[in-house]
Amino acid sequence: MEIDRDISPGDEADRELLRLAANAAGYEYAKFGGYIVVDGIPGNWNPLTDDGDALRLAVKLGISTLPYPIYNETERHSVIAKQRRRADMMREANQTEVIEVYGDDSCAATRRAIVRSAAEIGRAKQNEASNGN
Repeated sequence: MEIDRDISPGDEADRELLRLAANAAGYEYAKFGGYIVVDGIPGNWNPLTDDGDALRLAVKLGISTLPYPIYNETERHSVIAKQRRRADMMREANQTEVIEVYGDDSCAATRRAIVRSAAEIGRAKQNEASNGN
């Protein structure tokens, strides 16, 4: 198996994002291997660097992305990612909504926004489990 080397060993923040995102998707994440286990089969996984992994994560969790600003009144500079929820209709806070600035790479920003949104879903799932819900 190929181990993901795109995340440096010291980048704990990204590792935590990946762990929470994997949890949200129902995957077992190997912290030091950069892979997930799905149905007992390990596989290389890094939606922060791989477009396909990010897209599959977004589809699995129902995360949508939208460039910002939405209309073409100015140049687009950010991406919004979130899991659609009833709270959206009620104009309440949606904890899964994140905004990521494009910087030099709009695709990298979109992947990161998807992972951050998935991590919020995973964090909520983890909190529910620890509260006994």
